Amino acid sequence: MTLKLPGSCSTSIRETLQVKMGSVVIKLGSSVVAGDDGTVRTEVLERICDDVAALHQQGIEPIVVTSGAIARGLGELGILPSQRPRAIEELQAASAVGQGKLYRVYDELLSARGVASAQVLLTFFDLSARTHYLNARQTLRKLLEWRVVPIINENDTTTTDEISFGDNDFLAAQVAILVGAQRLLLLTNTDGVFTADPRHDSQARLVSRIDDFQQLEDLRITQETSVLGSGGMRSKVVAAEMATAAGIPTVIANGQLAGTIIKVVGGEPIGTTFSAQDDRYSSFKLWLKYAKPVRGRVQVDAGAARALREGGTSLLPVGVVEVEGVFEAGDAIEVLHGLEHVGKGISNYSADELRKARGRRSVEVRELLPLAGDEAVHRDYFVLA
Repeated sequence: MTLKLPGSCSTSIRETLQVKMGSVVIKLGSSVVAGDDGTVRTEVLERICDDVAALHQQGIEPIVVTSGAIARGLGELGILPSQRPRAIEELQAASAVGQGKLYRVYDELLSARGVASAQVLLTFFDLSARTHYLNARQTLRKLLEWRVVPIINENDTTTTDEISFGDNDFLAAQVAILVGAQRLLLLTNTDGVFTADPRHDSQARLVSRIDDFQQLEDLRITQETSVLGSGGMRSKVVAAEMATAAGIPTVIANGQLAGTIIKVVGGEPIGTTFSAQDDRYSSFKLWLKYAKPVRGRVQVDAGAARALREGGTSLLPVGVVEVEGVFEAGDAIEVLHGLEHVGKGISNYSADELRKARGRRSVEVRELLPLAGDEAVHRDYFVLA
């Protein structure tokens, strides 16, 4: 199969893309999938499925993470954007109406292009519990091995306001990390990251490349979303930070424009490209940092905070000053020094045990809690903020 790309002669997609065999995660925001009235943007999805099929036929493994189930459900029910419900049970019900209908669109479009697809619904819990996380990875790897394109969405019917992915941006980043993707594409209704919100500032300009996240400090990145979205640009930037910390280059671009996916995968400089970071975390530490929910907090003294930051040591009970919350051994806790966030780790103690052990030296802790071990948080299960 050949494809005529802008500025090139008709050539093999595989040659033009010049990417390694591997997976590309393509996240579609609600504004790409559906119009303001909740109806599916059929022409846009047809073009996207053209690109997905083209990648698939050249041995690249596309994975689609889609938003839009709630929007599709509201459209099916005739509920206008101005009447969008806020109650979680109403949004869950709208998702239940829309999810199957939304997946059917992808399935029919890809099937017509000779590509098999599978619906995969995930929740925050699926990626916050380590065993579920590993099971999700095994399932996705098997689908890719079978040459099936996963169509992934958050299972909105069972999620809550407090435990969700934010318009699937974080979900897409986690999926990219799960499968070790070659690239993450976050497609929205704007051309990328701007110096300010272009809808409100005519002087805003597109930032074509971000190599250091400190560049973002001078930008006015908003959480404002489209009528049907829930993430905003800020959640996309955080998702890009997550993925690039795992060595996965990320692009935020306009998914409503024709050929965006092929152009991005082919290396054309469109949208905003976030380069892979030099200091990379393991997939486990990225899971811990971004997906594992915090169950409690501990205050540590200055010496412990310094040792964690500079020495890469474990947190010992002697350095713990205060313990907040109710948690068990194996839960994630946030480590603070005053108002400063030091990091996050998996506790070897329950909250009650750590309250008994705090401020005590290891020899005392062994006598008091002989089965607890020396470290409150082992360095291998700790990540800096």
